[in-house]
Amino acid sequence: MYARHKRKSKLGKYHTYSRKTTIVELRCDSCDAKFERARRQMDPKRLNNNYFHVCNECDAKRFAQKRGVDRRKVWQLTASSSMPIGKI
Repeated sequence: MYARHKRKSKLGKYHTYSRKTTIVELRCDSCDAKFERARRQMDPKRLNNNYFHVCNECDAKRFAQKRGVDRRKVWQLTASSSMPIGKI
């Protein structure tokens, strides 16, 4: 994707130039929909699957609260529990 811009030269003339924009396609962890985001808007460390990604249609704060409830369930399990952690 290219973004077009205009800049003014020293002599007062306007010149158009374009910049190439890299778009990243992500999958929302809340609603499982694909969405796009400009790469420059994201921290480079967050471009992998170790982080959760939420689209603009979903509420990120509500999603984070749900994830906290799931983690709390895991923390309350006893050590002798036969339930696998990945099930919760």
